[in-house]
Amino acid sequence: MEIKAEKKSTKKQITDADVKRKAVKLVLAHLKKKVSGNESTRLDYLYDWVDEMEALLAKEEFDIREYHRMRRQFNDVIESTLDAEMRKKLRDSWYSMGKALDKKAKPY
Repeated sequence: MEIKAEKKSTKKQITDADVKRKAVKLVLAHLKKKVSGNESTRLDYLYDWVDEMEALLAKEEFDIREYHRMRRQFNDVIESTLDAEMRKKLRDSWYSMGKALDKKAKPY
């Protein structure tokens, strides 16, 4: 029985920041899938935003203000997209990102 107790104590404590970061990564992966097949529309500004977002996710520390800033910047990217169908897809991702930033870790 002592072995089971040891295993539980070595389990990593998941924080709200971990949950939020993982959820944002998932939203970003879905966003990449949405835009990967759309070669007809010039989305350079979106690809630049994705690169900046990936750099933010790669950082060790989690600053929620930076993530909110990136979400506001993503809104600007959406508004500058001319293709109405793509704009709708991007808005769905923008909404999902907001939900991802509201996630909390489950209490133990």
